[in-house]
Amino acid sequence: MIHICAGDPSAWLHCYRGRRPMVACILSFTETGLQPNISAAGHTVQSRQYTALADAEFLINGARSRDLLRPGYGRMALAAGISPAVITRAVVSEQNILLQLLSTGLPDRLTVPHVRLPQVIAKAVQTGQAMTMAQVKSLVHSGLRYGQYWGQRWGRKLGSQASYLVLGECVVGGTTTAQAVLSALGYDVAGRMSSSQRVNNHLQKQALVEAGLAIWRSRNCQPSALQQQLFPLAAVAAVGDPMQAVAAGVAIAASRYGGILLAGGSQMLAVYALAKALAHSKLFGRWRTDWCSEQVVVGTTRWVIEDKGADTVAIAHAVGAPYIASDINFSSSPYFQLRAYERGFVKEGVGAGGCAIAAYLYQNWTVDQLRHAVEAQLRLYL
Repeated sequence: MIHICAGDPSAWLHCYRGRRPMVACILSFTETGLQPNISAAGHTVQSRQYTALADAEFLINGARSRDLLRPGYGRMALAAGISPAVITRAVVSEQNILLQLLSTGLPDRLTVPHVRLPQVIAKAVQTGQAMTMAQVKSLVHSGLRYGQYWGQRWGRKLGSQASYLVLGECVVGGTTTAQAVLSALGYDVAGRMSSSQRVNNHLQKQALVEAGLAIWRSRNCQPSALQQQLFPLAAVAAVGDPMQAVAAGVAIAASRYGGILLAGGSQMLAVYALAKALAHSKLFGRWRTDWCSEQVVVGTTRWVIEDKGADTVAIAHAVGAPYIASDINFSSSPYFQLRAYERGFVKEGVGAGGCAIAAYLYQNWTVDQLRHAVEAQLRLYL
């Protein structure tokens, strides 16, 4: 049910087998997601503004969210397939796993229970100034605080032994900002990033990333010693998104208390690289940034791993991330919305891959059990 794709996470998998996790999902927004054809997470450019809102309401309310969605949300249906929120919802509801939503600001009001973090809408990646340094520092701080809160309240209290946190995300256009941050940090990832589209739009992404990086670098041609120390934060401020800053902070702080499963492919590999760059820095005052890297793994779906137009395994090797994948399979499903995943659409998001991995680790679900649970959620919704 679980494939090891990079690194050696065998000790992590052994440690957390049979443990009940907690799931947290960070909802963020970047205007990068409004670029034409940049993402399949929404029928239109306008509907992408509401993707995270729709996913959040479904995660909390399930099928009842049909009656709660305001005009324009576009429900969870995508250009092809259905939102991966249906996978996450199936696992957390059937296995009675605690779910918490974290929001860093969305284009419209979020009406379901959530943790409100600093509210930041990032500008498009090609501007080279997506956020201010003050905003990024505030977001990382909030992640450090939440990671410590989770660790002290849940990491050592979900049963008699340490548990783990499945940390997911919902950021339309997030694979483009992930490529930008990885590139800024010095990794060669052009042409290797996966996406929600069946055919990856590498040329469009690369053009946007190069435009943003060129503007940023023109402003910092001779960085001072302090600027070099702040480099990882400056990279996120220039071309990143709010989720990355929060998730890196959570991973750093929470790793001292329990396991962290960064639930995603390309985007969470960027978070891992950012956390690694920020670890052990002295940029956050009293907040410790030492992390236990052996407690952190990245987990996704086999659809991301098998994406012929990407190579996230190579990225994982480059950043040094332990990388695992669920053997989730919808090829025998009677629902065309789910079979679309087998044709290369959607692939991942909203913590779906991490939750599929958790379903196996916690209750030893088979591929068929997982598929049946997802189909049951979909039947209620349609």
